[in-house]
This record gives sequence, structure tokens and C-alpha cells, in this order.
Amino acid sequence: MSAHCCDHDATAAQANSPRYRKILWFALAVNLAMFAIEIAAGFRSGSVSLLADAIDFFGDAANYGVSLAVLSLGLAWRARAALLKAASMLVFGVFVLGRAGWVATQGGAPEALTMGAIGLLALFANVLVAALLYAYREGDANMRSVWLCSRNDAIGNLAVMLAALGVFGTGSAWPDLAVAAAMGSLAIWGGWSVMQQARRELRASRTPMTHA
Repeated sequence: MSAHCCDHDATAAQANSPRYRKILWFALAVNLAMFAIEIAAGFRSGSVSLLADAIDFFGDAANYGVSLAVLSLGLAWRARAALLKAASMLVFGVFVLGRAGWVATQGGAPEALTMGAIGLLALFANVLVAALLYAYREGDANMRSVWLCSRNDAIGNLAVMLAALGVFGTGSAWPDLAVAAAMGSLAIWGGWSVMQQARRELRASRTPMTHA
């Protein structure tokens, strides 16, 4: 078999490993819990970046569920699942940019203390999940999308904490809105990247295997 085929076999075995499944189940539980916490905190504090992060947690939980459902399927089905997740990342990014633009016209500053505390908790949760998934970051588009979601979330949490400092120091909503816009842009970039890889894998799955 060609080296390309061997790479697919290795990736499939890695995706079907019991340890990877356990990590995904753990990540699913963590993301659902953080979604509930951040939704409540986002509305309480008036922070767009916290609400954006909460929606992202929910989207990630759904993505982990989809990943669990397709782990034992072939490359084509995993690539289709990755396309679905990439589309959700793109929609999330567009929504957050729109929400930030709308809030910018309304005025008022969010509560910095709540933003900082919840951002720290979310950072801990995402760094833990990202660390567990690190070994699987170079897999197929489905596995890569899972890793990118966790990595992007950890970056987003750091940004939320910086936004909290900015809001506290300036008394303005602009640091919160700027971070929300950056998170939306990052989601759009990540979604586009995963979508391109998934399309390549779909084309590869339709190509007959060649022998060495």
C-alpha cells in the first residue's frame, strides 16, 4: 500500500482508541458545564465576550458529540462531520461579530470582576482539555477541528481576562467588544481552515487506493 494509505490507517486507529473516546466524553461534559456557567455570567455582567465564549462552549460540546458519533466510520464520514463543524465555527464567528456591532451602538460597560473570574475558570477548563487533546492535533480534519476548537477557546479565555482588565481600567465596553470581535474572527479563520482540509480528505476518499 502507499504511504498515504498507511497514514489514513494510522489516523483511523488513533481516532478509534479508547483513550481518545474518553477524552472526548470528558471534553463534552466540561463544555456543557461551562456553557451553563458562562451564559448566566454573561447576562449578569453584560459582557459580549463572555456570551460569545458561552456560545462557543455549546458549539464545542455539540462538536465533541458529533466526533464521538463518527469515530468508527470511514474517512469520508469523518470529513463530512468536519465540514459540519467548520460551518458551525463560521456561523459562530459571524454571529459574534454581528452581536459586538449591535452592542457597540447601545452603550454601557460590562462588570469587569465577573468577566475576570469566569474567564479564569474557563481558561483552566480549556487548557486542561487542550492538553489532553494535544497528542491528536495532527490527525484528520475531524480530529484537527476538535483540537483547534480547544486551542482557540484557551486563547479566547486569555483575551476575555485581558478585556476584563481593560474594562476595569477604562470603564468602557470597548475592550470587551474588541475581544468579542477577535474571537469571532478567529472562529471564522479556524472554520475556513478545517473546511479546506475536510474537502481535501473527501476528494482523497473518492480516489482509489494505489499500491506501492
